[in-house]
Amino acid sequence: METSSLQKERAKYQPMLPKALQSAVSIKEGNPTQSADDHEDIKKLFPNTYGLPIVEFEPTISKETPNFNVGVILSGGQAPGGHNVISGIFDELKKLNPNSRLYGFLMGPGGLVDHNYIEITTELIQNYRNTGGFDLIGSGRTKLEKIDQFEKSLEIIRQLDIKAIVIIGGDDSNTNACVLAEYYAAKKYGVQVIGCPKTIDGDLKNDQIETSFGFDTATKTYSEMIGNIARDCNSARKYWHFIKLMGRSASHIALECALQTHPNICLISEEIKAKDKTLNDVVEYIATIVANRAKEGKNYGVVLVPEGLLEFIPAVYRLIQELSDLLATHGEEYKNLDDLSQKEYITTHLSETNRATFETLPLEVAHQLALERDPHGNVQVSLIETEKLLSVMVEAKLKEWVKTGKYVGKFSTIHHFLGYEGRCAAPSNFDANYCYSLGTTAVQLIANGKTGYMAIVKNTTAPTEEWIAGGVPITMMMNMERRNGEMKPVIRKALVDLQGAPFQTFVLNREKWAKESSYIYPGPIQYWGPKEVCDRTTKTLALEKGSNKNE
Repeated sequence: METSSLQKERAKYQPMLPKALQSAVSIKEGNPTQSADDHEDIKKLFPNTYGLPIVEFEPTISKETPNFNVGVILSGGQAPGGHNVISGIFDELKKLNPNSRLYGFLMGPGGLVDHNYIEITTELIQNYRNTGGFDLIGSGRTKLEKIDQFEKSLEIIRQLDIKAIVIIGGDDSNTNACVLAEYYAAKKYGVQVIGCPKTIDGDLKNDQIETSFGFDTATKTYSEMIGNIARDCNSARKYWHFIKLMGRSASHIALECALQTHPNICLISEEIKAKDKTLNDVVEYIATIVANRAKEGKNYGVVLVPEGLLEFIPAVYRLIQELSDLLATHGEEYKNLDDLSQKEYITTHLSETNRATFETLPLEVAHQLALERDPHGNVQVSLIETEKLLSVMVEAKLKEWVKTGKYVGKFSTIHHFLGYEGRCAAPSNFDANYCYSLGTTAVQLIANGKTGYMAIVKNTTAPTEEWIAGGVPITMMMNMERRNGEMKPVIRKALVDLQGAPFQTFVLNREKWAKESSYIYPGPIQYWGPKEVCDRTTKTLALEKGSNKNE
């Protein structure tokens, strides 16, 4: 494996651990828990893993630990820090008992089902410490939901004498972890399952999970690029840059990048839904700011667009829901048709209201909305060119306003989609420490007999030594949602809180940012230097915890 100078230097970085994880730990249990919603339905589906208490680790006297083997899976999209979770698991396993072994299942949950694995050794893990990506064992999106998958997985678990499986993933992946934990608990197989909260999207958080790993690094990576684009924009002064940002449904990434870079416009999907805005309302909002800046001779600007925006526009959301049900029921016959026949097929099967919405969309965007769903039943929003749709519609609106004298100016656009550029970046110091702590926590949950739990680390705006580690029952975060035409138990996504400090801070500043070119150029992630630069958290986390020390 070839390594860069940066990677060689980063390999020397020793992630810090909370004080409670620096020695042996004991468990402090809280009160029984209940699900986020749909209590009876979730309890009925997960009778063996429902109602468990939140647990917290406390230092204790060391004791001898029998050796035990662990399997680890990286599931879903990549996020900076995954290798540090595995490093934390490996080091803690060997610390508890040098004879314990760690096996990595290749290319996601499918590796467990298909018995594709490697043993992770000291020599192997050394090449991946503090690195981005998931290339140590790869990732995949296979869903774990069928009995034959569980039983086939059990064969290799028994063969390798594995005590527990750690699934590192987002909300859907950890839902699968919970399903697997419940099945093995019901069968009394003695196999534990632990989850770790991963997603750059930032939507896997709640009262117990302060942030998902990867969000910190990804938003800093995107903000560097947005800052570079904004500086180019402010230099050339002739382009409007429409930048779509990854984030699937929630707008956390867009909001965080706005707080870091001060764009002229940042759309927040959750606000648009709450105010029941139409697509035309959104277009008029952007066009108005463009026109106002043109009056000042500023025919340029930066627009941030969350990738899941269209799902939050009520009329389009209703269309997407019906399309999802249609694809779930008639997907096979639909996908064998050519593009024109597919459009005709959809328009003849949609309700009248949704058909009207569908027919107002450009052909290309309509086709993108009707693409096959991902394995979890989600619209593949990264494939929908929302940034181009908006710029085309804004241009058309401005042409209307030229006739009435409402707009005089030039409108030239450049489009960007920032997504994959941030998913595999070398983790920031925060993510390096956070992920290593999560891996260590996962092993301690296993050693203390827990299953159906997610590893958590709290108090993360404090110095690392003061972080609090423990576990939360995955069922505590679940509710019932419609997926692929059926009601399914899933972890509830955390959307942008419109009453929260991050959004309210944005609201206080956005009119100024719209008028002025007050861009911030945050530059690259820093790994060495003053702590206030290198170890700062995201503005989102600092504001949520009432400690905005990032300025």
